[in-house]
Amino acid sequence: MQITRDDLRNVAIIAHVDHGKTTLVDGVLKQSGTFRENQEVQERVMDSNDIERERGITILAKNASAVYKGVKINIVDTPGHADFGGEVERVLKMVNGVLLLVDAAEGPMPQTRFVLSKALELNLAVIIVINKIDRPDSRVYEVVDEVLELLMDLGASDEQLDSPMVFCSGRAGTATYSPEVEGTDLQPLMDTIVNYIKPPVGDPDEPTAVLVSSIDYNEYVGRIAVGRIESGTLKVNQPVTICDYHDKELNRPGKITAIYQFTGVGRTPVDSATVGDIVMFSGIEDINIGNTVCAQGTCRPIPFVKISEPTVEMTFSVNTSPFAGREGKFVTTRQIRDRLQRELLRDVSLRVSDGDTADSFVVCGRGEMHLSILIENMRREGYEFQVSTPKVLMKEIDGQQCEPFDELTIDVPAESSGAVMEKMGVRKGELQSMEPIGSRMKMVFIIPERGLFGYKSEFLTDTKGEGIMNTLFHGYAPYKGEIPRRQNGSLIAFETGETITYGLYNAQERGTLFLGAGEPVYAGQVVGMSPKNEDIAVNVCKRKQLTNTRASGSDDALRLIPPRRFSLEESLEFLGDDELLEVTPKSIRIRKRILDHAQRMREQMKNRG
Repeated sequence: MQITRDDLRNVAIIAHVDHGKTTLVDGVLKQSGTFRENQEVQERVMDSNDIERERGITILAKNASAVYKGVKINIVDTPGHADFGGEVERVLKMVNGVLLLVDAAEGPMPQTRFVLSKALELNLAVIIVINKIDRPDSRVYEVVDEVLELLMDLGASDEQLDSPMVFCSGRAGTATYSPEVEGTDLQPLMDTIVNYIKPPVGDPDEPTAVLVSSIDYNEYVGRIAVGRIESGTLKVNQPVTICDYHDKELNRPGKITAIYQFTGVGRTPVDSATVGDIVMFSGIEDINIGNTVCAQGTCRPIPFVKISEPTVEMTFSVNTSPFAGREGKFVTTRQIRDRLQRELLRDVSLRVSDGDTADSFVVCGRGEMHLSILIENMRREGYEFQVSTPKVLMKEIDGQQCEPFDELTIDVPAESSGAVMEKMGVRKGELQSMEPIGSRMKMVFIIPERGLFGYKSEFLTDTKGEGIMNTLFHGYAPYKGEIPRRQNGSLIAFETGETITYGLYNAQERGTLFLGAGEPVYAGQVVGMSPKNEDIAVNVCKRKQLTNTRASGSDDALRLIPPRRFSLEESLEFLGDDELLEVTPKSIRIRKRILDHAQRMREQMKNRG
């Protein structure tokens, strides 16, 4: 018999990067009594991963719950970044409605569009939440119009166009039905969720069926599956059958050993859960995202969207530099392979295969950012390895060589638009639309994905740090031809040793240095950037020849220009095709593939010849 779970609501939050969804969830949890009055709670409690906290972005979808007027509200946080689109589609399968969170100053952004279109396709109820209405530059009514235009653009139904609106300040923890009225707490938002989003409906007596929407991994119990119970009841020690909608061959037995429900931001073990509940369960060894867990003996896989394909690849390999093994805890091929395989358990948009050599792996992901976050995570865990330049994955379609294209939305101060247009032309970007918004200019381009490699830091320089750029995968189209990658050559250390002020002082006349005095370097390491389009070997370890005659004044302290330090992303952007990035827990070094100067020169002559 079908029952309606009036005591439960499952809702996802859709928002663009940095529009305040995680802060708003903090407010909901605090006001619903999830935390004790005197409990110290760190800000942005949903962003559990260090990188998420530092960059202020949500990478992995996470779950939390709050109880309001006797109704349990499961809140699923979705990633806003297009590189994590694989996460989004599955998460929406677990919920009956979404909160569309939009910044009252910035308005709807490209990523909001991507996730929202998925939610509308699944016919989910939408609550529009205009956040940060207390910003001095907020333009609430214009943003409301922009959101309605976006819904119409995406072909929303009449019911979805009539979605309720709530106006919030996540930081102040207030919500109101009208921007004219000041809110006191988040009660209007909670009431709207309970009244507008439909409760889950299902039959607890039917055979069990759970679609696995995401996977967690724990050293002690292995894989933990997360999903919503579509029908039936799930019990501890229950024997089950695992099948898959896209893999008709899969049909194997398993047994549930533990079930957890979400309470606040924690999890509580339970003996059983029924239809509509979002649960975590362990016991099934190699369970995958998209698998359906059914009652024993029945096999009714639940359909789900196939995960978007990766578009960028990089080669990860064992560190072979002269400084290898000095700083990392995990340095062998086996340890790197195990770590990449473990990442595959969690991240469905990733692909890993063996490289050309025994100690290298080809890692494919959904974009440069997707892969740089994996590199940063591994580095923090104590891994030492080296990576090559990112390359796009080509496809042959109807006998034509095709490459991935992105839709790039750029929001810049009006005076910077000329510089951006010029760079876009060189990088084969095609302007789709251009509109002024106040003193800023919003432009949309379709650009080959490889045209964006190395553009971020240039873009920030061109717009004096005030530009905002967002990308969205557009699709494959015929190859656009050569795109010049990098205008600058490298300054390369000529010998191994420690950098000396005298050597650096002479080298800084040749270009911008990346190192200061007293730092270890090896022959073939890139120590700076040359203004010309050619590499220059410099001796940064050179000491001054001591003589017994002294000229007055010449031995005063030599003045060094402070070195330019690259972040991981900037280093990846700078990498040339004949260079590698050495990544260790303490250092990031750019190096030539061929370290020996004479051998490198011979190779260059051969290539030119």
